[in-house]
Amino acid sequence: MEQPNLLRVFGFALITLTCSALINAQAGDPEAIQQKLNTMFTPTTTTEDRTDIVTAGSVVIIHKEGMLMYSVASPLPPLNTYKNGKIIQGISGFGRNIAITFRTPDGNTSASYPQRRFVLDEKCWLTGISVEKDSIAIELYSDRYDDTRYYGNLKIPFPNKRVVPSVDEAVSLVTEVLTAAPANIQAAKQTTAQKPSAPAVPVISPKSAPQPPVQEVAPPPPPETPPATQPANAPPPTIVVGLTEDEVISAIGQPLKIAKIGVKTIYYYKDMKITFTNGFASNIQ
Repeated sequence: MEQPNLLRVFGFALITLTCSALINAQAGDPEAIQQKLNTMFTPTTTTEDRTDIVTAGSVVIIHKEGMLMYSVASPLPPLNTYKNGKIIQGISGFGRNIAITFRTPDGNTSASYPQRRFVLDEKCWLTGISVEKDSIAIELYSDRYDDTRYYGNLKIPFPNKRVVPSVDEAVSLVTEVLTAAPANIQAAKQTTAQKPSAPAVPVISPKSAPQPPVQEVAPPPPPETPPATQPANAPPPTIVVGLTEDEVISAIGQPLKIAKIGVKTIYYYKDMKITFTNGFASNIQ
């Protein structure tokens, strides 16, 4: 008679452990996490071919180095993973590159597309954020860099893949990697994104056409009436990609020197160099 009793005790213990595991696995609420993230970030909407912004959403600041993005011409974005305090590509990223190769014509690979690795505290657009069964998936999209936009995916795994974290823990994981930019930067970039984009510049091979000579142009004389001084507590002007030459001059004044190279114009300031392509700022250094 002892064996049935032991079986009953063992079965009860097994049921208790199973129920405990199920309860722990559902410690957090994915829907509550998603709702919180939706209040923190507004996804940006892009055109179907991903070449431009339709509706400007949240601008985010990347707080970790190593975020890799591919040109939007790539059929798929690269996959980055946040692990042990670092953004890496890892095995998942390698698998994504294989998928890109299969979708790329003419035997090319993921390496055939322009790539850009973002540095600490660079800014970009957030185009999607969702809670998965074991992670938080984020989609990112860049401004134009030399007439090329980039995009990439970021996966933030839960510390324990079998346990959904609390809302606060999930938010903490996300904010370790990226946060929404300050309001003044959000407003400046969102306003710029709504303007018509600069016309595309045809790519000409250096072998097929000579490079135009650099022409230095003297900056125009300063205005007779100095501009009104800003209040002492006013934030510094924000210069972002996409501004026109007039908007830059209005924000930070006349450059020390101006150079023209074909369709590009370069403004030289004391501690900044701004490149304009067809009248729009395309690179800021």
